[in-house]
Amino acid sequence: MMYDVTVIGAGPVGIFTAFYGGMREMNVLLIDALETLGGQLAALYPDKYIYDIAGYPKIKAQTLIDNLTKQLETFKNSTTICLKEQVTTIEKQIDGTFIITTNVRQYTSRSIIITAGNGAFKARPLGLEQEEYATNIHYFVKDLSVFKNRRVAIFGGGDSAVDWALMLEPIAAQVSLIHRRDEFRAHEHSVANLKASSVKLYTPYIPHSLSLNGTVAHEITLAHVKNKELEVLPIDDIIVNFGFVSNIGPITTWGFNLEKNQIPVDSFQATNIPGIFACGDICTYPGRNKLIITGFGEAPIAIAAAKKYAFPESSAAHAHSTSMFDKK
Repeated sequence: MMYDVTVIGAGPVGIFTAFYGGMREMNVLLIDALETLGGQLAALYPDKYIYDIAGYPKIKAQTLIDNLTKQLETFKNSTTICLKEQVTTIEKQIDGTFIITTNVRQYTSRSIIITAGNGAFKARPLGLEQEEYATNIHYFVKDLSVFKNRRVAIFGGGDSAVDWALMLEPIAAQVSLIHRRDEFRAHEHSVANLKASSVKLYTPYIPHSLSLNGTVAHEITLAHVKNKELEVLPIDDIIVNFGFVSNIGPITTWGFNLEKNQIPVDSFQATNIPGIFACGDICTYPGRNKLIITGFGEAPIAIAAAKKYAFPESSAAHAHSTSMFDKK
């Protein structure tokens, strides 16, 4: 089958891009290497609240993915979803179409939109001896209830670490937040809530060593950054929020003029390869903000440009959604 557009990456922006392809009456193929839709939101932060999605005062990451998936089902007859498949090569044909090869099979497509986010990701560790043996050190949190009535130490100083601390405060017996600087890098409102909470703050401290009983860490020693004094913190669980090391993998071999592992695009979300477009955090242009809502705004632009490439006689104009659905 020749797909009108193939969307590579099924995070929130990828799902919405596929939906908008359906809005423009295109046959869409959506591919992702993970086994579920949702990308990092579903894999890493399903219980984390997101506060900057228009129309939602706050929404859990997994709920957002569930809503996007339900929205995509509007066009289930014209959308094919292939999970647990990594795209390895893209070959452009003489007629301008593409052969897309994954680790499973090959596909043909008239156009491509890459929504791969930050690529494959791996958590940054604490960097301590015996860390790899501790079963109660968490780099991803999928279920907050497992920390009920437990002493939890969270490492990190950004939005994720602060959000986890605030969300766990009413659940855990005690929450401690450890950061290597005096000030946190999270949103000002979140930091104000943190300082008004019962979360115990350790700043500026860094992890020094672990104490294990078998495979369970029961104490972590902290070192003060300035005076080097040590403090022992009894714990039941540790959550590490030092960020992730990303790898865009085979994308580096597809012929893009990459800038720091991102794909430069123009105002139509077009890459340097005609027929291939990009939106979401994988793309870059002057002044771009790495926010989900930014990617949502780029999706209709990329779809319109992809349809114009696939079907030159079509209109690149964006119709209002009410007009599209009323017509249907």
